[in-house]
Amino acid sequence: MYGMPTSQGHPQRWLILGVICLAQLTVLLDNTVLNVAIPSLTRELRATTSDIQWMINAYSLVQSGLLLTAGSAADRYGRKKMLITGLVLFGAGSLVAGLAGSTAQLIGARAGMGIGGALLMTTTLAVAMQIFTPEEQPKAIGIWSAVNALGFAGGPLIGGFVLDHFWWGAIFLINLPVAALAVVAVVILVPESKNPRGDRPDLLGAVLSTIGMASLVYAIISGPGHGWTSARVLVTAAVAVLVLGAFAWWESRADEPMLDVHFFRDKRFTGAVAGAVLIVFGMGGALFLLTQHLQFVLGYEPLEAGLRTAPLALTVVVLNFSGLSAKWSARLGTPASIALGMVCMSAGLVSIAEVDSGGYAGTLLGLLLIGAGCAVANPAMAHAIMSAIPREKAGVGAGINGTLAEFGNGLGVAVLGAVLSSSVASGESLSAGLNTGQLVGAVAVLAGGFVAAGLLRRAERVSA
Repeated sequence: MYGMPTSQGHPQRWLILGVICLAQLTVLLDNTVLNVAIPSLTRELRATTSDIQWMINAYSLVQSGLLLTAGSAADRYGRKKMLITGLVLFGAGSLVAGLAGSTAQLIGARAGMGIGGALLMTTTLAVAMQIFTPEEQPKAIGIWSAVNALGFAGGPLIGGFVLDHFWWGAIFLINLPVAALAVVAVVILVPESKNPRGDRPDLLGAVLSTIGMASLVYAIISGPGHGWTSARVLVTAAVAVLVLGAFAWWESRADEPMLDVHFFRDKRFTGAVAGAVLIVFGMGGALFLLTQHLQFVLGYEPLEAGLRTAPLALTVVVLNFSGLSAKWSARLGTPASIALGMVCMSAGLVSIAEVDSGGYAGTLLGLLLIGAGCAVANPAMAHAIMSAIPREKAGVGAGINGTLAEFGNGLGVAVLGAVLSSSVASGESLSAGLNTGQLVGAVAVLAGGFVAAGLLRRAERVSA
């Protein structure tokens, strides 16, 4: 039940890719767009600091907790069905959020949007793996990755523009026409595909993975604000460890597991997973510090800072949409592509920290290097994870890929934020503390690249 001949790919695959990338972009923009609306929400809804934190975190907690479950549901019940369901839920949540009259309503709406976001994050990549031939998959994943970069750069810009002309609710209501258009296009164009075995749902696995991942992400998010040794953080971290341990135990014994633990015996898979966590850890935390560097050290306003991060996303878009990064990866091979990309990204972080720290020139060079590295390494990493998993389990593979991104990003922000705080507390200036954090991120990115490249190279030798 794949909907197309696997030897040739779907005849409308590039048009379908555009549709699923549109759905993906909507979710990604909403990850960052709320940040620029914080002053308006504080003023108009009388939101407290705790309210603001929950408005932001309700979305990411629900989404990260449900990614594996959403991917498994897409494989079992149909990726097209889950893609439409995700768009409808996301659109409905956006409508409620845009018309919310209290902080509680907005937090609840954001949680609902997180459910839709989890379905969209997993099904878009899973569908791309079904409709393209293995030869075309690297380029398709490259375009999918470029849309991720657009979401990162576009959220603050679109949010700033909308807030300059409309009230805060408009940042959510602009999702409605996009979601409606995407639903119509998915119904008409996207073929249905699912696991032909039609496995029974792994309900216990779904419950354990959702509770475990949500607890883990919540502990990471809470650490910087409440203290890593606070009761809140220690208790939720302990719950996460116990529940995820129970999840691993259950999945190793279930007849039809949601996540087959035998995937971890594949050196390609373990190499890509290990590298992905370290890479996203370094990049997520370093880009979190970058926004502060632009505003507090270089003195830009939020919208100006957003504009000055655009070269990173534009570099990724140009290299991936042109197919250049896919051509380089094909010539170099996956391990070398990942290593090269990580070296570029690490060098970019060093440039931001050390080159002309009082001006934008070093930051611009760093952003261009990071963009080039992302364009080469991120699609190669995603393709390594997805190609190490059976085609009928593509939804679970996309869920793993998304979960790694959420976990690594949250951990990077927490740890590098702690590095910044400790540096400033020890008497360093804010500028010096930000630079220290960027350098720690550069080391993590470089280590991640070489770990992944080494394990993937070894896996290629074994399979050869």
